[in-house]
Amino acid sequence: MSVYRWIGPDLEITLRAQPGARSSEVRGIRGEAFKIRIAARPIEGAANEALLRFLAEALQVPRRRCVLVSGETGRQKRVRIEAPERAHAERVLAGWLQTS
Repeated sequence: MSVYRWIGPDLEITLRAQPGARSSEVRGIRGEAFKIRIAARPIEGAANEALLRFLAEALQVPRRRCVLVSGETGRQKRVRIEAPERAHAERVLAGWLQTS
């Protein structure tokens, strides 16, 4: 499995989240997932919401088009981004892959 895959027009990303960081940022790859630091605590869904907002901003889509598919209470997560602009998303993902 890759760290991301296209399912028709949608993008699915596998992530390893680290909540409680100073800032939200992608820090390379860990196993078969992007390692991402989130500047929110894992209290009452705050870290998940911050993660989805971070991805929406990075991929230039409305927040409502980012959906947590699995991993609501764990660090290992899968997120589906509905219909991002593919060329832009590929550039962002390529940049994240180079942070390894």
